[in-house]
Amino acid sequence: MEAVVERGNLHAALKQVVRNGGGPGIDGMTVKELPEYLKEEWPRIRRQLLNEEYTPQHVKRVEIPKPGGGMRQLGIPTVVDRFIQQAVMQELQREWDRSFSTASYGFRPKKSAHQAVMQSQQYLKQGYRWIVDIDLEKFFDRVNHDKLMSKVRERVADDRAIKLILGFLKSGIKEHDHIVETIEGTPQGGPLSPLLANLMLDQLDKELERRGHRFVRYADDLNIYVRRRRAGKRVLKSVGNYLSSRMKLRVNEAKSGVDLPWRCEFLGFSFIAKLKRRISEKSIKR
Repeated sequence: MEAVVERGNLHAALKQVVRNGGGPGIDGMTVKELPEYLKEEWPRIRRQLLNEEYTPQHVKRVEIPKPGGGMRQLGIPTVVDRFIQQAVMQELQREWDRSFSTASYGFRPKKSAHQAVMQSQQYLKQGYRWIVDIDLEKFFDRVNHDKLMSKVRERVADDRAIKLILGFLKSGIKEHDHIVETIEGTPQGGPLSPLLANLMLDQLDKELERRGHRFVRYADDLNIYVRRRRAGKRVLKSVGNYLSSRMKLRVNEAKSGVDLPWRCEFLGFSFIAKLKRRISEKSIKR
């Protein structure tokens, strides 16, 4: 925890939270008010963090439209909790990122959606022209806390940091005038959530590498590339079984399948028959 509350790490965290902006959490404090608040209250908060006395506040439930229809539920932490999450995330990411799969492109330093699409195009040009498109059903809402925290404990020796991360996972969601207990999931809306998602799915990445698959993952968007449709069907079933039995995650069968590239969309792009990228019609309508 000493590394988390180190001055340079905190300055970087505050700068990033201010840059990200966003609305207030349940306490109503804005990003603009955060620097002045920390000038007065940071010594107390720092002491609480180092003494295992800090309790994250509930997150605020916010819904935003999904590009393909429907609503996506976010959990917005207070700006103070966003600042602390950002500081924790920065320190953990420095340690964890080097061990993550090269096929993972989402929410990582020096990685991008553009690179993910370019790698997909390379696999297609190499003859792996059937895409196994796997949609993880409500992944961020259904991450198993016990599974996730066991992975955190494998990498984090400081019990104070472990307790704090668990506190963020279990902080609860305020909906209207009541609090909903969070027994699973890592709510989208906080800086720590994408890193924890990558940690959870690194197990899947390593399993796919062990099996020799060619794949690209961007957060919970996963495509596996195979030469034949029949092989793709086997892979889809096998990976689905692995996710449910070993990781307690479910594949959305209605949104998953095996198809040719010009009938698929990945990160807002689809591929025409000559394997050139094009922006999908759904993205244009956005």
